[in-house]
Amino acid sequence: MAERENRRGNRREREETPEFADRLVAINRVSKTVKGGKRFGFAALVVVGDQKGRVGFGKGKAKEVPEAIRKATEQAKRQMIRVPLREGRTLHHDMHGRWGAGKVVMRAAPEGTGIIAGGPMRAVFEMLGVKDVVSKSIGSQNPYNMIRATLDGLKKEQSPRLVAQRRGKKVADILPKHDHHAPAAEPVAEEA
Repeated sequence: MAERENRRGNRREREETPEFADRLVAINRVSKTVKGGKRFGFAALVVVGDQKGRVGFGKGKAKEVPEAIRKATEQAKRQMIRVPLREGRTLHHDMHGRWGAGKVVMRAAPEGTGIIAGGPMRAVFEMLGVKDVVSKSIGSQNPYNMIRATLDGLKKEQSPRLVAQRRGKKVADILPKHDHHAPAAEPVAEEA
Protein backbone atom coordinates (compact mmCIF):
# COMPACT_ATOMS: atom_id res chain seq x y z
CA MET A 1 0.00 0.00 0.00
CA ALA A 2 2.77 2.42 0.95
CA GLU A 3 4.60 1.50 -2.28
CA ARG A 4 1.51 2.36 -4.36
CA GLU A 5 1.18 5.76 -2.65
CA ASN A 6 4.87 6.40 -3.28
CA ARG A 7 4.45 5.66 -6.99
CA ARG A 8 1.44 7.96 -7.15
CA GLY A 9 3.43 10.66 -5.36
CA ASN A 10 6.31 10.32 -7.83
CA ARG A 11 3.95 10.67 -10.76
CA ARG A 12 2.58 13.87 -9.26
CA GLU A 13 6.14 15.20 -8.82
CA ARG A 14 6.86 14.42 -12.47
CA GLU A 15 3.74 16.36 -13.56
CA GLU A 16 4.77 19.34 -11.45
CA THR A 17 8.12 19.78 -13.24
CA PRO A 18 8.58 23.44 -14.19
CA GLU A 19 8.14 22.92 -17.94
CA PHE A 20 5.36 25.53 -17.92
CA ALA A 21 5.69 29.17 -16.96
CA ASP A 22 2.68 30.94 -15.52
CA ARG A 23 1.65 34.57 -15.25
CA LEU A 24 -0.96 35.95 -12.87
CA VAL A 25 -3.04 38.38 -14.94
CA ALA A 26 -5.75 39.51 -12.53
CA ILE A 27 -6.90 38.90 -9.00
CA ASN A 28 -10.33 40.01 -7.88
CA ARG A 29 -11.66 40.22 -4.33
CA VAL A 30 -15.32 39.34 -4.16
CA SER A 31 -17.57 39.60 -1.11
CA LYS A 32 -20.73 37.85 -0.09
CA THR A 33 -22.92 39.50 2.49
CA VAL A 34 -24.24 37.06 5.10
CA LYS A 35 -26.09 37.47 8.38
CA GLY A 36 -22.92 37.97 10.41
CA GLY A 37 -21.25 40.42 8.01
CA LYS A 38 -19.24 39.90 4.83
CA ARG A 39 -17.36 36.85 3.62
CA PHE A 40 -14.46 37.57 1.26
CA GLY A 41 -13.24 35.32 -1.51
CA PHE A 42 -10.72 35.70 -4.32
CA ALA A 43 -10.92 35.02 -8.05
CA ALA A 44 -7.63 34.60 -9.97
CA LEU A 45 -6.94 34.68 -13.72
CA VAL A 46 -3.75 32.90 -14.78
CA VAL A 47 -2.08 32.34 -18.17
CA VAL A 48 0.20 29.28 -18.53
CA GLY A 49 2.51 28.39 -21.42
CA ASP A 50 5.66 26.48 -22.33
CA GLN A 51 7.07 29.43 -24.35
CA LYS A 52 7.41 27.10 -27.36
CA GLY A 53 3.97 27.46 -28.93
CA ARG A 54 1.53 26.20 -26.28
CA VAL A 55 -0.64 28.46 -24.12
CA GLY A 56 -3.77 28.26 -21.99
CA PHE A 57 -5.65 30.27 -19.40
CA GLY A 58 -7.62 29.37 -16.33
CA LYS A 59 -9.62 30.97 -13.58
CA GLY A 60 -9.96 29.83 -10.00
CA LYS A 61 -11.98 30.95 -7.00
CA ALA A 62 -11.22 30.27 -3.34
CA LYS A 63 -11.25 31.82 0.13
CA GLU A 64 -7.46 32.38 -0.01
CA VAL A 65 -5.34 33.88 -2.81
CA PRO A 66 -2.75 31.04 -3.15
CA GLU A 67 -5.50 28.42 -3.45
CA ALA A 68 -7.31 30.48 -6.12
CA ILE A 69 -4.04 30.81 -8.09
CA ARG A 70 -3.36 27.05 -7.79
CA LYS A 71 -6.86 26.19 -9.07
CA ALA A 72 -6.50 28.65 -11.97
CA THR A 73 -3.08 27.23 -12.92
CA GLU A 74 -4.39 23.65 -12.93
CA GLN A 75 -7.33 24.64 -15.14
CA ALA A 76 -5.00 26.50 -17.52
CA LYS A 77 -2.75 23.43 -17.90
CA ARG A 78 -5.80 21.29 -18.76
CA GLN A 79 -7.03 23.53 -21.57
CA MET A 80 -3.90 24.49 -23.50
CA ILE A 81 -3.84 25.13 -27.24
CA ARG A 82 -0.95 24.78 -29.69
CA VAL A 83 -0.16 27.73 -31.96
CA PRO A 84 2.24 27.43 -34.94
CA LEU A 85 4.90 30.17 -34.83
CA ARG A 86 7.03 31.46 -37.71
CA GLU A 87 10.74 31.01 -36.95
CA GLY A 88 9.67 30.40 -33.33
CA ARG A 89 9.36 34.16 -32.75
CA THR A 90 6.29 35.66 -34.47
CA LEU A 91 2.92 34.89 -36.06
CA HIS A 92 2.50 33.59 -39.62
CA HIS A 93 -0.14 36.12 -40.63
CA ASP A 94 -2.32 38.94 -39.32
CA MET A 95 -5.56 38.00 -37.59
CA HIS A 96 -8.52 39.25 -35.59
CA GLY A 97 -9.97 37.69 -32.47
CA ARG A 98 -13.27 38.31 -30.82
CA TRP A 99 -15.04 37.28 -27.63
CA GLY A 100 -18.13 39.15 -26.53
CA ALA A 101 -17.36 42.87 -26.65
CA GLY A 102 -13.60 42.18 -26.62
CA LYS A 103 -11.92 42.52 -30.01
CA VAL A 104 -8.20 42.20 -30.71
CA VAL A 105 -6.01 42.66 -33.78
CA MET A 106 -2.70 40.79 -33.99
CA ARG A 107 -0.05 41.35 -36.65
CA ALA A 108 3.18 39.56 -37.49
CA ALA A 109 6.21 41.79 -36.97
CA PRO A 110 9.83 41.91 -38.19
CA GLU A 111 12.64 40.75 -35.92
CA GLY A 112 13.55 43.17 -33.16
CA THR A 113 10.07 44.68 -32.82
CA GLY A 114 9.36 43.10 -29.44
CA ILE A 115 5.94 42.48 -27.93
CA ILE A 116 3.74 45.50 -28.50
CA ALA A 117 0.63 44.53 -26.55
CA GLY A 118 -1.28 45.63 -23.50
CA GLY A 119 -1.65 43.85 -20.14
CA PRO A 120 -3.50 40.55 -20.55
CA MET A 121 -2.52 40.17 -24.23
CA ARG A 122 1.17 40.64 -23.34
CA ALA A 123 0.92 37.82 -20.79
CA VAL A 124 -0.51 35.48 -23.47
CA PHE A 125 2.26 36.31 -25.98
CA GLU A 126 5.03 35.97 -23.39
CA MET A 127 3.77 32.57 -22.23
CA LEU A 128 3.33 31.49 -25.87
CA GLY A 129 6.95 32.33 -26.67
CA VAL A 130 6.24 35.07 -29.24
CA LYS A 131 9.07 37.61 -29.38
CA ASP A 132 7.84 39.99 -32.09
CA VAL A 133 4.19 40.98 -32.47
CA VAL A 134 2.11 44.13 -32.84
CA SER A 135 -1.36 43.93 -31.33
CA LYS A 136 -4.21 46.21 -30.39
CA SER A 137 -7.19 45.65 -28.15
CA ILE A 138 -10.38 47.29 -29.35
CA GLY A 139 -13.52 47.25 -27.26
CA SER A 140 -13.80 45.60 -23.86
CA GLN A 141 -10.93 46.13 -21.43
CA ASN A 142 -12.13 43.23 -19.27
CA PRO A 143 -9.06 40.95 -18.88
CA TYR A 144 -11.16 37.77 -19.18
CA ASN A 145 -12.62 38.87 -22.52
CA MET A 146 -9.28 40.18 -23.79
CA ILE A 147 -7.57 36.84 -23.13
CA ARG A 148 -10.43 34.85 -24.66
CA ALA A 149 -10.43 37.11 -27.74
CA THR A 150 -6.65 36.72 -28.08
CA LEU A 151 -6.90 32.92 -27.89
CA ASP A 152 -9.82 33.00 -30.36
CA GLY A 153 -7.56 34.79 -32.85
CA LEU A 154 -4.59 32.49 -32.18
CA LYS A 155 -6.78 29.41 -32.85
CA LYS A 156 -7.36 30.74 -36.38
CA GLU A 157 -3.65 30.85 -37.18
CA GLN A 158 -2.44 28.44 -39.84
CA SER A 159 1.12 27.71 -40.86
CA PRO A 160 2.03 27.32 -44.56
CA ARG A 161 2.73 23.63 -43.84
CA LEU A 162 -0.85 23.04 -42.62
CA VAL A 163 -2.35 24.89 -45.60
CA ALA A 164 -0.14 22.97 -48.06
CA GLN A 165 -1.05 19.66 -46.43
CA ARG A 166 -4.78 20.45 -46.61
CA ARG A 167 -4.57 21.45 -50.28
CA GLY A 168 -2.28 18.57 -51.23
CA LYS A 169 0.51 20.87 -52.44
CA LYS A 170 4.08 21.67 -51.50
CA VAL A 171 4.93 24.47 -49.07
CA ALA A 172 6.86 26.28 -51.85
CA ASP A 173 3.66 26.40 -53.97
CA ILE A 174 1.76 28.08 -51.12
CA LEU A 175 4.27 30.80 -50.19
CA PRO A 176 4.36 33.97 -52.32
CA LYS A 177 7.09 34.01 -54.92
CA HIS A 178 9.51 36.94 -54.81
CA ASP A 179 10.71 37.49 -58.38
CA HIS A 180 13.93 39.54 -58.25
CA HIS A 181 14.70 39.22 -61.99
CA ALA A 182 11.48 40.76 -63.32
CA PRO A 183 12.02 43.79 -65.56
CA ALA A 184 11.35 47.09 -63.81
CA ALA A 185 8.31 49.02 -64.98
CA GLU A 186 9.29 51.81 -67.36
CA PRO A 187 8.77 55.31 -65.94
CA VAL A 188 5.84 57.15 -67.46
CA ALA A 189 6.89 60.42 -69.08
CA GLU A 190 4.77 63.31 -67.89
CA GLU A 191 3.52 65.71 -70.53
CA ALA A 192 4.38 69.32 -69.93
